[in-house]
Amino acid sequence: MSSRPAAGGGRWVEIDPARTARWVEGFASRHGRPGVNSEPYGLLLAAPDGATAELHTPPGASPAADVPGFVAAATAPRRLGLLLARKGGVAVGIAEGADLVVSKVDTRYVQGRTAAGGWSQQRFARRRDNQTKAALGDATELAVRLLLPQVSSLAALVCGGDRRAVDTVLADRRLAPLAELRADRLLDVPEPRHAVLVDAITGARAVHVLVREPDRDAPR
Repeated sequence: MSSRPAAGGGRWVEIDPARTARWVEGFASRHGRPGVNSEPYGLLLAAPDGATAELHTPPGASPAADVPGFVAAATAPRRLGLLLARKGGVAVGIAEGADLVVSKVDTRYVQGRTAAGGWSQQRFARRRDNQTKAALGDATELAVRLLLPQVSSLAALVCGGDRRAVDTVLADRRLAPLAELRADRLLDVPEPRHAVLVDAITGARAVHVLVREPDRDAPR
């Protein structure tokens, strides 16, 4: 489980789907038995002391009206497409539950920035742009070859890396059916590698919870 501050107050907690029921029990023991409301994003838990927890349905899971249903949907096995892209590389995969069953990683060299000015700087900038376009072109072809044939079996597509790079790949008309499955979640990942792709499955399947606790979040 990981935690980070949330914009506007509170904190985001990422929970393994199998631990969601235990986390909800802990929330109830700290704040009192909460009311449960179904929301477009998932479930809202509202405790008697004013604390709230927004349970966001993980990508590809079915919506639910109560905590047992939410947990069942979050833990249910499903096929997720993975697309991690940065300027110099891409990793594409398919996960069945927590297992990576299809994967391919491709990297290209992209010129770094230069301190030189004038024509040299412009030449390096053009070269870097061309290298970036070539790398993202390769990423697009990889997605077409590996993900597009499997699109009908995927519950969702979870992306990670650089948003602009991902947007560029999915802008290809051939990938329109895949883009329709794209989840709102964007994973924060380093340069795509096989190990990074494997680790991304955890982030793709995690339950995101926005917790607000009045006493804890109050200004000091």
